[in-house]
Amino acid sequence: MNSTGSSEPTMRCHVVAMPYPGRGHINPMLNLCKLIASKSNDILITFLLTEEWLGIFASESDPKPDDAIRFCSIPNVLPSAMSRAANLFGFFEAVWTKMDAPFECFLDQLDPPATLIMADTLLFWAVSAGNRRNIPVASFWTMPARMFSAFHHYHLFKENGHFPVNLLEKGDERVDYIPGVSSTCLLDLPVPDINEESRLQFLKKMVNCISMVRKANFLLFPSIYEFEKEAVDTLKAEFTFPVYAVGPAIPYFKLGNNPSLNNNEVNYLQWLDRQPRNSVLYVSLGSYLSVSSTQMDEIAAGLKDSGVRFLWVVRDETSRMKEACGGDHGFLVPWCDQLRVLCHCSIGGFWSHCGWSSVREGVFAGLPFLTFPLIGDQRLNSKLIVEDWKIGWRVKKQNNSKEENLVMRGEISLLVKNFMDLESLEVKEMRERAKELQGKCQHAIDRNGSSETSIHSFITSISQLAGH
Repeated sequence: MNSTGSSEPTMRCHVVAMPYPGRGHINPMLNLCKLIASKSNDILITFLLTEEWLGIFASESDPKPDDAIRFCSIPNVLPSAMSRAANLFGFFEAVWTKMDAPFECFLDQLDPPATLIMADTLLFWAVSAGNRRNIPVASFWTMPARMFSAFHHYHLFKENGHFPVNLLEKGDERVDYIPGVSSTCLLDLPVPDINEESRLQFLKKMVNCISMVRKANFLLFPSIYEFEKEAVDTLKAEFTFPVYAVGPAIPYFKLGNNPSLNNNEVNYLQWLDRQPRNSVLYVSLGSYLSVSSTQMDEIAAGLKDSGVRFLWVVRDETSRMKEACGGDHGFLVPWCDQLRVLCHCSIGGFWSHCGWSSVREGVFAGLPFLTFPLIGDQRLNSKLIVEDWKIGWRVKKQNNSKEENLVMRGEISLLVKNFMDLESLEVKEMRERAKELQGKCQHAIDRNGSSETSIHSFITSISQLAGH
């Protein structure tokens, strides 16, 4: 466990930030912490990771401590992050039962002591740790506010006969009784199938995490208020403490910098520079779960046959996929600076797994989506993009079966070709709606915008708490 010195004794407010150990949870919390630090000189932030994740971040970005943020770690008490997808439920169970003791030990040794705990909502034990020490807690929910509302009002699924439910028979039924959530089919909501006992137990524990939020002092969403107004307003009315939408919680503040680039980054950015405006489809299916090799082959063939330019992030099997794609109208990389790529003028669309961070980045860049959800909130995010915002198309239709819903190369080729047809009236209208959302996002982070106002209100509140 990293020891922490007392080199900042004059700081009025000391925030200990503890994310859930996953990239989609760490990144938004870190981005929010960097924004907070940039707006107040009176706040010290200790960003706490497992030793494994601290090592991962050090290898990628060298997270050196500065005057306002310092990085510390607790011991590795979890299965490796590299293999967590193989046993998702087991990894969650370890997070819920093994991280609390080293976290509390770290808290008790901290100097100067914490005046606020900012913890991922899934780390429900952090609320109890704060309560026992009289340290205020800000619960940070990294998924959409709509998803939080679905879990917060989970009793409504039971009351309406949808917990559990036979999704094979009723998956297409629409649900309109969740406050702040527009009419949505059951397949897009976090309800367990009647035959999935392990998922049933998992979702019950998720509901328990949400129930602990009532004992917190703040609730934070990495969302733009204007994008989730109904859900956020619903939750503001139900909780007695402040609820803030502080999004997009993406590293937009770094876009103006001229970063030092490695050879890989130079290569793909130079390639993008040579492509016509809005001509490239960016494809990324996330860093956590993978699609099958068979589906990857179909995607590669479909992209190749479409004739559309594309930049594809393939974290595994990069060399094999390069061979499968062939030709010179595509570029494959194992990693890229996603937001910088999405904001490049040659990018014209985003094929995404619909992780919430990726959705916020795509909206910030003003892009339409091809949606390919894999798990969790990604289905609800896909529905939001396609049905509510109308800025995207689904690559694959929802499937009530447990069998893989394979999308074939012919479907992919035709869909991609139509999606990137800039002369299509339907595509033009979809792109215009995407640009309108981009404008709302930009306004939210401008001076006096909703997110900027919320962040300043949160800073004022925690500074006052520290004063006591």
